[in-house]
Amino acid sequence: MSLEKRPLSLTINGQRIGPVDVPVGMPMIDFLHEYLNLTGTRFGCGQGICHACTVMELREGNTPIETRTCVFDAHFFNGKKIVTIEGQARRDEKGQVQELTPVQQAFIEHFSFQCGYCTPGFVTAATVFIESLKQNPVPRAQLRSRIEDALNDHICRCTGYVRYYEAVEDVALKTPGCVIG
Repeated sequence: MSLEKRPLSLTINGQRIGPVDVPVGMPMIDFLHEYLNLTGTRFGCGQGICHACTVMELREGNTPIETRTCVFDAHFFNGKKIVTIEGQARRDEKGQVQELTPVQQAFIEHFSFQCGYCTPGFVTAATVFIESLKQNPVPRAQLRSRIEDALNDHICRCTGYVRYYEAVEDVALKTPGCVIG
């Protein structure tokens, strides 16, 4: 017996992928890991609760939203554009990291991780949050609660979250147009 396969085409980290014959029902995280060797997105709970598997889905106007890859099959992403953790930093033509994003750099500076397993999901959530602030800035007095709301669904079993919040707050305060007052 063979698995039913369907063609899948999408854009990942700016590169067109496909059409590739992918088994029907294969979770997107498995497609990323098994077909593309993009293993930075992590499989945590397998139920969409921990958000370690989060990628950025680029909507109209390249507006990013968080999308979990363990609960959606690969074909859910057909025709869409996504950015994995590997696609966030600026790379040279050989694929070597040339420059981290402000969020990635802040996470390092604030040591916002311990084991690092959940970090790709947190970086993705923080990046989506910072992008949303550029469109809809918040008063400084509301920033911390908005950060907590933005990262609330992400689970970390090691750090206690304070350093994540501090790193995101640092980026928001340093990014022009994100905070009012």
